[in-house]
Order: sequence, then C-alpha cells, then structure tokens
Amino acid sequence: MDAEDLRDIFRGLGPVQIRRMFGGQGVYQGELMFALVASDELYLKVDDESIGFFRDLGSRPFAYETRDRRKSVMSYWLMPESALDDPDEAAELANMALAAARRAKSAQPRKGGKGAPRRRARTKASEPVT
Repeated sequence: MDAEDLRDIFRGLGPVQIRRMFGGQGVYQGELMFALVASDELYLKVDDESIGFFRDLGSRPFAYETRDRRKSVMSYWLMPESALDDPDEAAELANMALAAARRAKSAQPRKGGKGAPRRRARTKASEPVT
C-alpha cells in the first residue's frame, strides 16, 4: 500500500501525511497519528470508547513479536476490507480513529505545564539537604 493509495482511501478526511516508520508507515492528520500500515495491512487507532465497535466488525489488533519473543499488542485495529473501497465508511472509521488519537494525546501530561512532574532544584554540595 503506497502513499497515494492511503491518500485515496482517506480522501474524505482532507489532507493526510504519510511518514515511514519501523518498516511500515504512519498516517497523520496534523500531528496526530491515527493509522498505521504494517505488512501491507491498514490499522486504525482505537481506545476504550471505540474498541468494541472494531471488535464487533470482526477486526483484530496489530500485534508483533518483541526481541525477547513476547507478543506486543498495540492500540491499532485492522480496517475492514469494505472501508478500503468505500470513502464514506473509511472517513467514518478514520474520524473515530482521530477522536481516539485526540483522547490519547489529551490524557498525556504536558511537558512543563500543569500536571507535569516537577524537577527538584539542585543543591550545592556545601548546602545541607532538608
């Protein structure tokens, strides 16, 4: 699946960017990665709110084997075949994936902002630590 195929599938979303990663490709809208391609299969971002929908469609998660032979399952689920040829269905599923990506991003602590861990000031060797 090349970049033009992906842009065609997601044409109902507007412009998307394709970036190479780990032998596959990440599909982004702005700074949000909402889909990935691995082994020529297209997966969409899911979370607790959307995973049931994908499970009901008969989808499966993206999984890979780690170096220590453990199986790692990611929060991306296979896009149904029917959506690959239906831009309306693809856009609906991609919007769900974008919403999941937004929720995941908003759940992360902001760097240097409220909720970020605070660093303790360094003390000089001659100062007692209290």
